[in-house]
Amino acid sequence: MGLGEPGSAGIILIGDEILSGKVVDENARFLIEELRELGVALRRVTVIPDVLDEIAATVRDFSERFEHVFTSGGVGPTHDDLTMEGVARAFGARVVRHPELEALLRGYYGAKLEDRNLRMAEVPEGAHFVHGDQPTWPVIAMKNVYILPGIPEIFRRKFKSIRERFRAAPYFLKSVFTSDEEGRIAGELDRVVAAWPRVQVGSYPKLDHPEYKVKVTLESKQQADVEAATADLVRALGGSVVRVD
Repeated sequence: MGLGEPGSAGIILIGDEILSGKVVDENARFLIEELRELGVALRRVTVIPDVLDEIAATVRDFSERFEHVFTSGGVGPTHDDLTMEGVARAFGARVVRHPELEALLRGYYGAKLEDRNLRMAEVPEGAHFVHGDQPTWPVIAMKNVYILPGIPEIFRRKFKSIRERFRAAPYFLKSVFTSDEEGRIAGELDRVVAAWPRVQVGSYPKLDHPEYKVKVTLESKQQADVEAATADLVRALGGSVVRVD
């Protein structure tokens, strides 16, 4: 099973509580911003229930399609914490208790350790530890899948400790604000898209802004292309351009 598209990523949010609305996800929003700043192309975000077969199938699919896969949730000591077993099943592995994690848990809980807490020492056989820039609990990874907790504070702390390993060439972004409606500029946008294929162009209407009606974004890892495509569009839109950021 090889890695997917170079420089790409997928996020898998695992938990019935998200699908039922009992918990509002914060982790995807955080990670979307982090990956964009790092220059990683996020290709897919999905939310799935606490069902072993669905976890395994989704992890297997994402691992084949994307270079980096991040899971959120399902790694605690309770009955619905099934992520480790699901990831193991995705790769045809079994779940084993890791002695290093068990030692960390025993040291953390001391006399308050419950037997169920030791479930958090269970990982897919063949998983490896990613030690970040903080000497804390390591991030557990299986091949290109990084298994992160669902608690937002811990999720953010763990990802930030390893974030630099994912840094790639940055994205360059320009925004053009116009007082014209989308329908009036659609033809020029089509032309710019065709003329600058390495630039991603987005059009976002704003119904209630006093200064502009559409925000157009031009984005690429090729800075020269972004600059040239922006200049091209600004010339074409002429006096309707309110500002360029």
